[in-house]
Amino acid sequence: MRDGQEAEVSQTTVAQVMAELAVLEDPKIRQVNEKHGDDHGVNLGKLRALAKQLKTQQDLARELWETDDTAAKLLAILICRPRAFERDELDTMLRETRAPKVHDWLVNYVVKKNPYSEELRLAWCRDPDPVVASAGWALTTERVAKNPEGLDLAGLLDVIEAEMKDAPDRLQWAMNHCLAQIGIQHAEHRARAIDIGERLEVLKDYPTPPNCTSPFAPVWIAEMVHRQHKK
Repeated sequence: MRDGQEAEVSQTTVAQVMAELAVLEDPKIRQVNEKHGDDHGVNLGKLRALAKQLKTQQDLARELWETDDTAAKLLAILICRPRAFERDELDTMLRETRAPKVHDWLVNYVVKKNPYSEELRLAWCRDPDPVVASAGWALTTERVAKNPEGLDLAGLLDVIEAEMKDAPDRLQWAMNHCLAQIGIQHAEHRARAIDIGERLEVLKDYPTPPNCTSPFAPVWIAEMVHRQHKK
């Protein structure tokens, strides 16, 4: 009976959380999010507040993830223990993730803090699935900025130069971010990074709000280097 009772308590907890998320659901927020491929209507500030109340609960996080509900998955990411996941578990989680916000949070809040992050970076970068590959490039960009030792930056620029122009949107965005970070952080590769950006013209016409930096790599690099020199 004891095991059954524990399971029942666990299920009730998930049910309570799902009920809480249902209360937070806002049709207007969902309408905006769905334009970006995110099928949920929960204000992220309120979601973070709920996560703060729940605190870290790895078992609950796993159960929320298994509901396959986007808001529940986001909440799971916020209350999980990033270092507790095994390599294959994270690989499966990433491959079953298609909502951009879940993908982004999973990579940034969980995988980057996990002991298998480098192993997964190497595996994902050349994955035939462009969404999976984009996660590998996001992890590579993190290393370019914070831990570049051992990276072949010239080789990364070779791949970006050859493949970014025709890459699917999410992969293209991730490769472009990597290109910009190489140019920003590594002066010896800056001229080439800017040249690649200018020739490929990826995101050159991307609509950028006032007071925001364009994602077009040459402009992005120039702006960030200018800010560094002002410090």
